[in-house]
Amino acid sequence: MSMTSADNVLDAALTLADEIGWRQVTARAVGARLGGGPDLVHSHYRDLNEVADAWFRRALAEALADPADAALPFADRLTRVFTRWLDALAPHRQASLDMIQAKLYPSHPHHWVPLIFNLSRLVQWMLDAAECPATGRRRQATEVAVSALVPATLWRWRRGDDQAVKDFVADRLAQMERKFERIWPRKPEG
Repeated sequence: MSMTSADNVLDAALTLADEIGWRQVTARAVGARLGGGPDLVHSHYRDLNEVADAWFRRALAEALADPADAALPFADRLTRVFTRWLDALAPHRQASLDMIQAKLYPSHPHHWVPLIFNLSRLVQWMLDAAECPATGRRRQATEVAVSALVPATLWRWRRGDDQAVKDFVADRLAQMERKFERIWPRKPEG
């Protein structure tokens, strides 16, 4: 029985991806990195796509680790959660981008639907962590807007200018809130 943990496998896969690129990573190579064979990967993950999913779950967990500052406006809270997620991915930026790209291969349609559901879950968790006050149609519009913002942000994030990306996210979320406030104004409490 192997003493290798799922975290060990994930860390080995990420290190290898940083060295040779995600497209070149194999279960055999990860297992060899850990002093064994592909069975070390298989004992924790069904395939390398599941390893990629584990990486994205880990990054999300880091983004959710700090509670939202309720004194901040919602757009600022969401910006902080969103950018913490990007910061968590940043140590393995190229590997992260390559993992997403691999999920979009035309020959991998079985990854497309789960990718959509994973994006939806990501957005739901971000909105929850940011204590999204919107309900009804405004909540639905917020979900759609943030879901569209994720790929637009990743497209910019690939370049490595983290401050420009954070400014982009903050600007887009502030614009979203101003627009939605005009369409669906919040009723004053009381």
